[in-house]
Amino acid sequence: MAQKLVNPFLIAGYNSPTYFCDRERETAKVIEALANSRNVTLISPRRIGKTGLIHHVFYNLKEQNRDIRCFYFDIFSTQNLYDFVTLFGKTVIGKLDDFSEKMMKNLSALFKSIRPSLSFDSVTGEPSLSLDIQAQAAEQSLQEIFDYLKSSNRRIYIAIDEFQQISEYTEKGVEALLRSYIQFLPNVNFIFAGSKKHLMDEMFSSAGRPFYQSTQKIGLKELPIETYRNFAVKMFSDYGKTIDNKLFDYIYNKLFGHTWYIQLILNHLFAKNIELPTEQSVNSIIEDILEEENATYKTYCEMLAKGQLRLLRAIAMEGKVLEPTEQAFMKKHNLTAPSSVRQALKALIDKMLIIKDENDAYYVYDRFFSLWLDKS
Repeated sequence: MAQKLVNPFLIAGYNSPTYFCDRERETAKVIEALANSRNVTLISPRRIGKTGLIHHVFYNLKEQNRDIRCFYFDIFSTQNLYDFVTLFGKTVIGKLDDFSEKMMKNLSALFKSIRPSLSFDSVTGEPSLSLDIQAQAAEQSLQEIFDYLKSSNRRIYIAIDEFQQISEYTEKGVEALLRSYIQFLPNVNFIFAGSKKHLMDEMFSSAGRPFYQSTQKIGLKELPIETYRNFAVKMFSDYGKTIDNKLFDYIYNKLFGHTWYIQLILNHLFAKNIELPTEQSVNSIIEDILEEENATYKTYCEMLAKGQLRLLRAIAMEGKVLEPTEQAFMKKHNLTAPSSVRQALKALIDKMLIIKDENDAYYVYDRFFSLWLDKS
C-alpha cells in the first residue's frame, strides 16, 4: 500500500496508482502491446503526462511479474551517439542481476570496449558500478550493451524518452544502427516516447526510415475534464479539504488541460489550507508563479527576433488561433506580410514555443509563459 503523501498532487516523479489520474485506456494498450512483444511509439507534447504514464505502466508490469526489469532514460540532453551510449549503459549495465563477484566477472567477460568497476560506499556499504566508455568505441559499446540485454534470461522493457533527439545527432545512420540491433532482441521490448509530433511521425511513418511501421503508435491527449475533476475533488476530500467543481473547471480551462500546469496549481492550492478556495485564490497563485518566472520569460523574449516575439504575443493574447495569416488577426496585432508570419510561425514551432491542438489551432505551449505574455 502506498504511503500517504503530504501533498497528493505530484509535479515530479511517480509514487503509485493512488496518486495517478486515469489513463486506464492508454495504460491497458501499452501493457497489452508490450506483453505481446510489440514495441510502442508514444507521442504527446511535453507536460501532458507521458513520463508519468510510462512509470505507471512499468509499476503495473512489475506488480504482475517481479522478475521483469524496466528501464527508463531521457535522451533530450544528448547530442551524439557517445552521449546516447553512455546514458544507455549507465541505465542498464549491472541492473539485470544483483551485485556479486560472479556478476562482475560476467560483465568483464562480456564487455571489451566498456570497463565496468565496482566500488562500495564507505558509510553505507552500498555497491556502486561505474563505467568507462570511450567515445571512439561508441558503436562497439552499443553492440555490447545490446548483446548484454540479449544474453539475459529476463523479460526486459526499456523506455527511451524524447527519442526524436537521435535525428539531431552529428553522426549519420544512428536510426538504422539502433533498428538493426533492436529487431533481434526477443526478450526486450521498447517504448519510444517523443514530444515533437512531426519528427516522431516522420521517423515511424515514413517508408524510407528504418523504424517505419515497426511499432504500435499511441497518442496521448489531455485528460478529460470530468475524469480529472473527479480525481482532484477526491484527493482534496481524502485529506479533509474541499475544492469546488467550478473552480477546478476554471483551472483546467485556463491552462488548456495541460497536466503539469494543473498539477502545480493544485499542489499550491492544496498547500495553502484555504477552507473554500476561489478563483481569486487561483489567480493569486498564478501571479506569484509569473513573478518568480519573470526574469526567465524576459530572457526568452530577448532571444527571439522581433517578428517572432510579436506573433508569439499575439497568439498568447488570443489564446488559440486557427489562421495566423488571416487578415483580421494580422491587422489587430499589427503583423506584417503573411510570408513573414509564416516564417515566424515555423521558427516558433521549431523552438517548441508554439504547438497545435487536435483542431489545428495554434497556441503557446508553456501555459504560464502565455499568461505572462498576455499581461506584459
